[in-house]
Amino acid sequence: MKILVTGGCGYKGSVLVPLLLADGHEVLSVDTQWFGNYLPEHPNLTNLQLDIRDTDSIPLEEAEAIIHLANIANDPAVELNPTLSWEVNVLAGQQLADRAVRAGVKQFIFASSGSVYGVKDEPNVTEDLTLVPISVYNKTKMVAERVFLSYQDQMQVHCIRPATVCGVSPRMRLDVSVNMLSYQALKNGRITVFGGDQTRPNIHIQDIADVYRHFLAHPEIESGCYNAGFENISIFDIAQQVKSKIGAEIVVSASNDPRSYRQDSSKLLATGFKPSHNVADAISEIADAFQQNALPDGDSCYTVKWMRQLELAAPEATP
Repeated sequence: MKILVTGGCGYKGSVLVPLLLADGHEVLSVDTQWFGNYLPEHPNLTNLQLDIRDTDSIPLEEAEAIIHLANIANDPAVELNPTLSWEVNVLAGQQLADRAVRAGVKQFIFASSGSVYGVKDEPNVTEDLTLVPISVYNKTKMVAERVFLSYQDQMQVHCIRPATVCGVSPRMRLDVSVNMLSYQALKNGRITVFGGDQTRPNIHIQDIADVYRHFLAHPEIESGCYNAGFENISIFDIAQQVKSKIGAEIVVSASNDPRSYRQDSSKLLATGFKPSHNVADAISEIADAFQQNALPDGDSCYTVKWMRQLELAAPEATP
C-alpha cells in the first residue's frame, strides 16, 4: 500500500515510518524537518522536506491512505504563535483532506489529542462526552476533527485521540511528562513535580504507532473518534515510578495547570487492538539509552525552546 505520512520526521513519525516500511508499505513522508530528519534510507521511502501548508505540492498520486501527524504540538508551542497553529493544525489539514478525496484516497487517519475533552470530573472519559477544550491547541484539534469527519461519506476517517506519549524516539522529546521526569532523574538526581495530583492518561510510543498500524490494517472499522490511552496515573505517581527505577529526590512545587482527566479506551480495545507496552517500559528504555550515551538531549528535544530558536514564535509572543 502507498501511504502518505505527514509529520513523518516527528517524535511519533520517526518510530512509525520504519514500522510501516517493515510492514512492506511504500511510504511518502512530508515534513518541514524543523526538528531534523532521523528516517533511514529505504527504497520504499520518499522523504520530502515540505511544509504541509504548501498543500498543492504534496503528491497524492496512487496514495491509498494518509496518516496525518503533522501539527504544532502541545499547548505551550501553540501559544507561541496561535495563527501559525491554526494554519497548520486546521486549515492545511482541511485542504489536504479535500485534495485526498479528489485524488481517491480511501482512508484518512488523524492524530488528534486526548486533551480535547478539557477538565472532566467523570472517572472515565469516553468518546461520547462533550468536548470542552481549554487551550488553543485543544481547540485546533477539536475543529480539525470536525473538519475531517465531514468527509467520512467519501473516505474512511479515523480520528485517534492519544494520551500523552512516552518513550524513546530517534526524534526525541524531553518536554512530555514521563520523558521529562525520567531525564531529570538521570541527569540531576532530582525530579521537580508541579502540582502532582493531576491525573493524565499515558501511552507508550510503540503502542501509539501500533494503533495507527491497526487502523491501517482494518480500514473497515467504523469512521469516528477513538481514545488511545491505557494508564491513567497522576504526575506524582509517574515521579514515584521514575524514582523506583532510577532513584532520585522528588520536589513538589505549586502548579496552575488544572488539566486532569482519565481516558477510557474500551472503544479502541473492542476493535481488537491490544497494547503491549507501558510507562515502566518507557522509563527503563530512556534509562538504558541514557546509560549508553544514545539519548538525544539537545535543544531540539524541547519544542518551545527550538521553535524560538527557529524564530517561529509570533513577535508579540516573544518576551
